[in-house]
Amino acid sequence: MATARRGKTASAQQDDSTAAAGPSVRVLKKYPNRRLYDTQTSSYITLADVKKMVLEGHSFEVRDAKTGEDLTRAILLQIILEEETGGVPMFSTQSLEQIIRFYGHAMQGVMGAYLEKNMQAFADMQGKFAEQSKGLAFSPELWTTFMSAQSPMMQGLMGGYMEQSKNLLAQMQEQMSQASSLFPGMPGFPAKKP
Repeated sequence: MATARRGKTASAQQDDSTAAAGPSVRVLKKYPNRRLYDTQTSSYITLADVKKMVLEGHSFEVRDAKTGEDLTRAILLQIILEEETGGVPMFSTQSLEQIIRFYGHAMQGVMGAYLEKNMQAFADMQGKFAEQSKGLAFSPELWTTFMSAQSPMMQGLMGGYMEQSKNLLAQMQEQMSQASSLFPGMPGFPAKKP
């Protein structure tokens, strides 16, 4: 064991000491050859494996093997790109254009928070629905029948989600109104009406 340890790099020794200190975030290393290495399993993995980790709710971070730079967001965006280009995309072209327009805009930070809160609200709603239908195995035909019978429940869940989204937007508009009174000449803020 001592011989194997002597040959490790400083970053590998750091990973070992972090693991010895207790449970931590799983570290994946990205090498220049574009390969990902899982330090927990000591094996190379693919983007499909990383996607599976996300779906299973594992906490992880992706680090550049040489610099230690955090590449987690870049890898997650790469997974989203693969999902959007293959199969059934989640975002329409118009949605993507709107998202791009918010970059560099005064509302960028607000929009990010709005989207994040809405995603969480939708995930919570999905979790409630999954809990209510727990233990039921559905074929596509049975699922369609079940969903049509659950229409009032789904309408209630979606109505609650939409109401929460509407309230969140109203809060953001109020914050922007307050910001426009503080920064009347700043681009991106609507001029306050007299």
